[in-house]
Amino acid sequence: MSAKFIMPVFLQPVTNDRESIEVEGRTVQECLEIIIREYPAIRKLLMDKNGKLHNYVGVYINGKDAYPNEMEKEVKPGDEVHILYTLAGG
Repeated sequence: MSAKFIMPVFLQPVTNDRESIEVEGRTVQECLEIIIREYPAIRKLLMDKNGKLHNYVGVYINGKDAYPNEMEKEVKPGDEVHILYTLAGG
């Protein structure tokens, strides 16, 4: 069994309109690397040129915010991981 990464609407155009992707990896980073190999265009939407998540990208594992160090968080089989853009305004 693998973890399920939920793809929000803004990422679906680069994942062939997939709403979720099943991934086997031990950490968020390992899982995202697998996803990026399959869908390279997603990289620039999630990460800067150094491979760090953009500061407006949030990762939630089973509904809990993975911040800080979200890339290092453990991902277990059956986990549901959501990737979201944070919104700010005034």
